[in-house]
Amino acid sequence: MRVLACVLLLLVLCWATPVAAASVPPPTTIPTPAAVPGPCIDNTPNGPGDPRTRMCVPSSGWNGDLIVFAHGYVAPGEPLAVPDPIIGSAPLSALIQTLGYAYATTSYRRNGLAVLEGIEDVRALIAAFPAVTQKVPAHTYLLGFSEGALISTLLAERSRTLVSGVIAGCGPIGDFRQQTEYFGDFRVLFDYFFPGKLPPSAIAIPQSAIDTWASTYAPAIGAAVAAAPNTAAQLIATSGAATDLGNPKTVISTTLDLLWYNVFSTNDAAAQLGGNPFGNRSRVYGGSANDTALNAGVARFDASTAALASIDAYQTRGWPQVPLVVLHTTLDPIVPFAQFTRYRAKVQAQRSPNVSFVPVERYGHCTFTSGEILAAFNALLQRVATPRPQIYVPVAAIQP
Repeated sequence: MRVLACVLLLLVLCWATPVAAASVPPPTTIPTPAAVPGPCIDNTPNGPGDPRTRMCVPSSGWNGDLIVFAHGYVAPGEPLAVPDPIIGSAPLSALIQTLGYAYATTSYRRNGLAVLEGIEDVRALIAAFPAVTQKVPAHTYLLGFSEGALISTLLAERSRTLVSGVIAGCGPIGDFRQQTEYFGDFRVLFDYFFPGKLPPSAIAIPQSAIDTWASTYAPAIGAAVAAAPNTAAQLIATSGAATDLGNPKTVISTTLDLLWYNVFSTNDAAAQLGGNPFGNRSRVYGGSANDTALNAGVARFDASTAALASIDAYQTRGWPQVPLVVLHTTLDPIVPFAQFTRYRAKVQAQRSPNVSFVPVERYGHCTFTSGEILAAFNALLQRVATPRPQIYVPVAAIQP
């Protein structure tokens, strides 16, 4: 999903101090003075579906560790590109190297719903790093946000030796089907309360809506929501979407952000899953001024059996094989905080000792402060450096 949260990560890495343990080599500290960034190595794609990758190692002062970044959702149709945004006046890869870490990232082989492809592409990236750079990291940390958090969590659950630890921020890791239902519910409820503002089908988006979203639909929707605050309040109440009560404008931003995902992700998700995953035939909605009229009038759809079967590959199980720190804002309008609590329940049911949960009381998607990510990174380093009791995991759930 769209938010990267990279700037905050950099501040965290500057200050993180690991805790050592006698039986596990501790992660190294940030060198002083700052490391000197080295040249980055970009791959030469063999075709349009070949991931774009970047690997960078400081030319001096490398602390021996590697950070792999798993990016969030990018709209289908956007060109594949290395996720190395400019922070201030320098690319993320250079800033991370200045802190002493090597950096690696991948575009994944496709945009849109790319979770399964992202898992394979992150594996391939980490496997290729030593041969490409002639460096073998002592520790590899995987940091994923939004869609990248789901990729990272699934890798933490399915791999014992791939990485040393994972931070997963604001991802749909509790129940992926519930995430698709959340997007679909919001769209059909919006259509009920604001009829005619978007093309009629919530499960098949015309290309014209995608092409003119920013220029036509988004401004018109924003104006309609602003002009009908009571109706907008019913939309928020019935959908359960988060807003900031202290900032009424977040009703508009939440609405536009959620409809953006419906417009840009619906067709692609159906193509990847083998059919429409959203079904609300028997769902009862509540919280409006007239729930009887709402439930009689809201559009109804049936989920594809094939799509529901495909979703299982995107579901977490709650038994990470490496230390995992989960971050989530309590008022996340895009990936609801319920994803955090559902994953915590899975972990508690498995009695896994490998997970730390960090709820952040704030509105927004991945709106963490530097201090909050600092605490998360320190928690991860402590878990990496501390021996953990062996836990039972079904062999079928583990990949090398």
